[in-house]
Parts: sequence; C-alpha cells; structure tokens
Amino acid sequence: MYDIGVNPWVWASPVDDRALAELVPRIAAFGFDAVELPIERTGDWDPVRTRDLLAAHGLTAAAVCAVTPPGRDLVVTTPDVVDATVAYLKGCVDAAAAVGAGCVGGPVYAAVGRTWRMSPAERAACYAQFRRSLAPVAEHAGERGVSIGVEALNRYETSVVNTMEQTVELIDGLPSSVGIMIDTYHMNIEETDPYLALALAGRRIKHVQVSGTNRGAPGSDHFDWSRFFAMLGTTGYRGAVCIESFTGENETIATAASIWRPLALSQDHLAMDGLSYLRQVLR
Repeated sequence: MYDIGVNPWVWASPVDDRALAELVPRIAAFGFDAVELPIERTGDWDPVRTRDLLAAHGLTAAAVCAVTPPGRDLVVTTPDVVDATVAYLKGCVDAAAAVGAGCVGGPVYAAVGRTWRMSPAERAACYAQFRRSLAPVAEHAGERGVSIGVEALNRYETSVVNTMEQTVELIDGLPSSVGIMIDTYHMNIEETDPYLALALAGRRIKHVQVSGTNRGAPGSDHFDWSRFFAMLGTTGYRGAVCIESFTGENETIATAASIWRPLALSQDHLAMDGLSYLRQVLR
C-alpha cells in the first residue's frame, strides 16, 4: 500500500552530494522504495543530480525535509528573520519540485529547541502570524505542485504545536497546499491516543515519518504499528512512509536529537530492521 523510504540522516549529517552518492546505492540495495531528503543548508545537494541518482537506482524522492536551526523562524521574531526563513522555505520548495518530491515537511514555524510560554491570546497571535508568514511560501508551493507538511514536535523541542489538534488549528485557513506531516516519535510523547490523532489529521496528511519510540527502528518498541497503519489507511493517505532516525557519530545532530547511545547494532541494522518490520506489518 505504501512505498517505504528512509532519511539519510540515519547515517550522515549534513546530507550533501557526497553523502548521497555513497548512501543512495546502499539504500536501494537494502530494498527501500524512496528517500527523504533534508536540506540543512540551501545548496547542500544538487536537485537535478540527486533526481538522476535516485532514478538510476530505482528510488523516488518521498519528501524534502525543511530544517529549522536557531534563527529560522516565522513567528515571534524580527521581520528580517521571517524574510530569510521564507526565502529558505521557497528554496526547499524549488528543490522538491526539481527532484520530484511532492512535499516539503518539517517544523516550519520555529527553530527546533526554541520554547517559550504563551497565554491563550499570545498563542492565537502566534498562530495568526504563522499563517501570514507562511502565505507566500504556500502560494509558491501551490504554483509548483508541492505541498507543505507542518510537523508537530514534542514539548521539549517546541512550544508552538505539540498535538494534532493544535496543528489543525495552526493551519486553519491556509490553502490546500498546506497540510500536516506525521511523525510517530513526537505523537507517542504528546498524543493521548496517537491512533485517533491520525483520524483528526485525516485528509490533511501530506507526508508520514515513522520512528521507534526510542528513535530506533520501528518494531523495536512498544508502539502498536498494526493499529497505526490500519488507522492511516482510513485517512486516504497513499504516499510514502519514511524511517527517520539519526546517527550519533555526528556531534551536532546527536546533541540536537539527544542520541546519547546506540539505538541498534549499527545504523545499517536500524534501517534494515525497520524496513523488514514495516514490510511484515504492511503485508
């Protein structure tokens, strides 16, 4: 029913042309269908070269992942930061269109790790500012046949949106090119019932990331994956499902993702075990 993909972050960061040249053949040999492509810095990888590399190995681009380090914000910040973030997100859209990915997904509202308290009135103002700030990106994406998937993060990584209910509220009133990117890792932390949360997202789902509850391979955890996929099937989503995890060998990304110990025998095992388990569940 679903193509299964993986994010090269499992092995490397930054993901650039050199990393993709090494990893794409390996990902294809493992039996994946698709690759999720993060853009940490505009120009890290060449979209045309990457499109051709994926095609040569029988893979598709499932999505482009927007990355929000400190200083990439659309809310509660200065106009120049908003302008720079809009330009970055438009660049992600252009890369997605060139590589054949249908979605740009991520926590596009604010930098990961940026948290602050908000009253109900302040939250409403924050959400309204997000809609205004994202509007030109949404228009740009719509013109290029690309969608924006807004990702809720757990409470330790953002205070803007943690739940599906908040995410639905955040994107209310934006064009149909804007929807939701699912991430099971964050849902497991924040949702009272992550399976019913899928129903709330419904046809707004643009992309799906999966991860074990400890950031390891799906299936090595306590998540009810059969129930998850049964509910996902009712939403009408038919895009790719991509494993997202991270390597602890890169100090920056290990610190950002709190990877303090090995999550599998090796990163290859993490990817292959996750793929094998997902194939089994989906059968």
